[in-house]
Amino acid sequence: MISTAIRVARVGSVAELAAAALVMLGFPALMLAALVPSVYAFAAVAAVTYLADHYLHRKGSYLINRLSKVRAGLSIRFLIRQLLLILLLARLAHANDLIFYGAVACFIAFYGLQAPHGALVTLIRNRRKMPVATRNVDLKSRIRIPDAPPRRLLHRSAEKMLHLDLFAVVGIVVSAIVGSAVAGFVGIGLTVGLGCLYVLVLVPYVRGTKVPPKADVVLAAVDEWLVGYKPETVLYFSGSKDSAYQVNMWLETMERLETRPLIILRERAILNNLAPTTVPVICVPGGVHLMNLDLSTVRVALYAANVGKNIHLLRVPTMKHVFIGHGDSDKLASVNPYSKVYDEVWTAGRAGRDRYAIADVGVRDDDIVEVGRPQLAPIQSWQGVPEGRIATVLYAPTWEGWDGNPGNTSIVLAGENIVNALVQADPPVRVLYKPHPFTGTVSKEAGAAHQRITALVEQAAAERAADSRFSVDTAEQTRAKAELARIEARLAELAAAGGEKGDEAEATRDGVVDVQQHAEIARLRTEWNDVYWRSFPSYEHRVITGAEPRLYDCFNVSDAMVSDISSVVSDFIASGKPYAVTDSAERGVEEFKRQNTAVRAATILSNSAAELGGLLDAVRDPSTDPLAEDRGELKRYLLGPDEPKSIDQFNTAVADLALKAEARNVGQDSRPVAGNADTAELTNAVPGQRGASAGETDGVTAG
Repeated sequence: MISTAIRVARVGSVAELAAAALVMLGFPALMLAALVPSVYAFAAVAAVTYLADHYLHRKGSYLINRLSKVRAGLSIRFLIRQLLLILLLARLAHANDLIFYGAVACFIAFYGLQAPHGALVTLIRNRRKMPVATRNVDLKSRIRIPDAPPRRLLHRSAEKMLHLDLFAVVGIVVSAIVGSAVAGFVGIGLTVGLGCLYVLVLVPYVRGTKVPPKADVVLAAVDEWLVGYKPETVLYFSGSKDSAYQVNMWLETMERLETRPLIILRERAILNNLAPTTVPVICVPGGVHLMNLDLSTVRVALYAANVGKNIHLLRVPTMKHVFIGHGDSDKLASVNPYSKVYDEVWTAGRAGRDRYAIADVGVRDDDIVEVGRPQLAPIQSWQGVPEGRIATVLYAPTWEGWDGNPGNTSIVLAGENIVNALVQADPPVRVLYKPHPFTGTVSKEAGAAHQRITALVEQAAAERAADSRFSVDTAEQTRAKAELARIEARLAELAAAGGEKGDEAEATRDGVVDVQQHAEIARLRTEWNDVYWRSFPSYEHRVITGAEPRLYDCFNVSDAMVSDISSVVSDFIASGKPYAVTDSAERGVEEFKRQNTAVRAATILSNSAAELGGLLDAVRDPSTDPLAEDRGELKRYLLGPDEPKSIDQFNTAVADLALKAEARNVGQDSRPVAGNADTAELTNAVPGQRGASAGETDGVTAG
């Protein structure tokens, strides 16, 4: 019943649900205490509502945020509490006393202070919002960007301002109890005085040297940097904050380009969720601002997603445009008809080319280039189960998706059967369970199944720990755990050294990565991964959630995988290891293989998981594996050949396309002027020419 209430209220815990209930019931109780009247009851209930309200705001509760939609927002709740205090004074026969009039005047004045306070906070935030936010771009030497206001002034500022009424409320309640107005007027003075002081402290941050330069000055500084840097290859990305992983997967590839790279983002939320990188990053929310950037040296633009804002850069003819995507799978997104707007579409292997041919969506075969998957370089090839270690099987199901299709995930219908079969396998195997981070966000059945599978794995781990057949090197684990603690402490130290930037403007000014520190963090993360797997027995079942260890790290310590149709399967194929995929929609083996290229070399599981024995036999004795040759052929078909390396193929494709762009531009420059048309402007119109005024956006709105 409690879990149902938590789900309906969309709160995260029992404590949060209890706090929400106290807020909802507290105000009727306050009114009752005021009408009775009971000063002590009023004081107790008021304290409860203050604390519960504060707790919910600190937790960012969905429920408390929804109250503003029904005219019960934060300021209204404080005002109601103040009005009920005045009602209490009236019921206590203080309506003709000076403290009553003082309380009324105090709360009116205090409420009036909310307007200038809110206006100043909004103005400060707006004026410090940069037209272009950057990382790894030296703007500090070109323009003056002042420090952000102290975090304590702007963080949850409305709540901090409103809580200043506590002095008046406490003072007035004390006056009602002791019969003296002194405490009440002291509290009133503190509330009004501190409220005025808060407003006055904010004033300097809306003018003078504490305000960043105007948009045109910032844009000119960015252009000056672009002229000096001369970017050649751009990774362009637009999307929601949840899609940041789609650009993050390309960061290492961009760092390894043989041309000068640049990343252009369109949403601030993506910039805030971008992983650390040494590549220069420019976030340009406004379409007009993007058009006015000097990108005249760029010859190749890479697109990781098909979104509407791509048109803002696609309109530039002096660069060649390429769709690179953000994964390789048989999903419909991999053959989106939008892809035909690009000059080229780059796929991992022959499979991507064939998908477009079969889909017949207008992408010409001549425009498809196979470049492999540079991101898969960390995935190690299988050499068999190491001597002295039992086999490890990774169960990595995808999530339930938005459409409720039973074929999306195995976790609901097959998950428990898969895990039960694995933990009971003889000879034994180790199970690593790594669910998709979105599991259970849409389907409560998927969430419940995840909890049951987690319990199964943890119970099996506890039973194995007590099994005398399995021995552990306690000294080695102790050393590994100590080393793990040392690495984590150093990583935390480096993170603290980087510091949290005050706001977008300050992060733009100071957001130049320390290359040596970046390299040290990368080295420490590699060390952490190695030590992590040594910090517990190699036979121990484990549930793995969170960002670390990463999926590819789990690939490398596993000898086989069970998963669902997703890019996870395509990526795992790079290892050459045996794998199984669950046909949760029960299409049948042949139809399932016909519809999904990536499962053609897989053991196909029904929801009963009865076929798992075939996968385990292939792991224990690779010489009898009937699918080994098929996996090799499928790997080459999906991901391309091992040689040349994918990053080399990628760099070659970039260089070849850049030559095509340059040849086109030279050809346009040499063409004779046609009539009275300004050929240079028509054929080489690029951002940075500022050919459009603020009102002439060529159909592009400042997004």
